[in-house]
Amino acid sequence: MNFDFTEDQLMIQQAAREFAEAEIAPTAVERDKNAEYPTEIIKKLGELGFMGMMVSPEFDGAGLDAVSYVLAMIEFSKADASVGVILSVNNSLVCYGLEKYASDFIKNKYLRPLAKGEKLGAFALSEPEAGSDATQQATNAYKDGDHWVINGMKNWTTNGTSADYYLVVAQTEKEKAHHGITTFIVEKGTEGFSHGVKEDKLGIKSSDTCSLMFDNVRVPEENIIWEVGKGFNFAMNTLNGGRIGIASQAVGIAEASLEASIKYAKQRKSFGTEIANHQAIQFKLADMAVKIENSKLITLKAASLKDAGKKYVKEAAMAKLYASKIAVECALEAIQIHGGYGYVREYLVERYLRDAKVTEIYEGTSEIQKIVIARELLKG
Repeated sequence: MNFDFTEDQLMIQQAAREFAEAEIAPTAVERDKNAEYPTEIIKKLGELGFMGMMVSPEFDGAGLDAVSYVLAMIEFSKADASVGVILSVNNSLVCYGLEKYASDFIKNKYLRPLAKGEKLGAFALSEPEAGSDATQQATNAYKDGDHWVINGMKNWTTNGTSADYYLVVAQTEKEKAHHGITTFIVEKGTEGFSHGVKEDKLGIKSSDTCSLMFDNVRVPEENIIWEVGKGFNFAMNTLNGGRIGIASQAVGIAEASLEASIKYAKQRKSFGTEIANHQAIQFKLADMAVKIENSKLITLKAASLKDAGKKYVKEAAMAKLYASKIAVECALEAIQIHGGYGYVREYLVERYLRDAKVTEIYEGTSEIQKIVIARELLKG
């Protein structure tokens, strides 16, 4: 097994690290404080090709592999997890799903500008009464001539106020249960389509999350993704790749927590010496490092399997489950190492904890990941 990255992968990692340090990190605190969307940062990332990293150059993407995507996501999320989730949704949930399942019409009209960063995408699956159980879609659509008419509401939509295109999952044949669910692409500004105010969240505050409302929204037939009745399969298959993105985000948060802890431990003194010399602190740093390395390895394994065209459902779920758990644990330890200073905004680590928690919730809770893993194990 080769653990060396290719020259191209290392170049992507370095480019992401330099951009994160120069463009993302300096404004992360203020954007978190003011819940300010990183408009200019996302624009620049689009120009650099990071918004459609894994999309084929045939559709104006960067044509990179999933391993490169993981390496870049870690660097961006170390600087600001809000930027990380915006990238993850556009790359993993929107661009990936469109390239794999959409028609050539949709790829040419919608995927191209998304991959180039000219437009931003959102993925609308969750509802007030349909979170972990995505089969219970209350949002519905019926056919009217050469259009479909969508009615309903979506919750917790990342990029909800900023997106240009929305992948909307709706019930089209209720009697068929999850086999009667269809995914549509809806453009911002379509009559009857609106969004609520931005949610006031615990963490990733620089990313916009809101509800979406559909009141007799008419969508042309050609805006169906894949085919009628395949919407649930589309959503589940797309989320498998999305979990690699969120695992990468979690690894980035955990790495930021460790780096901040090492820096502080070398500066802070107690009992006549830097606290880095105390065994209690050393043990915490060592435990964090081991956990982070493990979470990174399983995330990279899932990405490598995806790149090889092999099954990666179990590994993606494992990566998301474990990396998100470790992100929370490392952020908590970072606060403990910082003591009272860890509890105030000035030292950053309180933000890492607030940002880390949601990685155990969105794109499938930790409990859902365990169900996915168990099902894959039982298949044999």
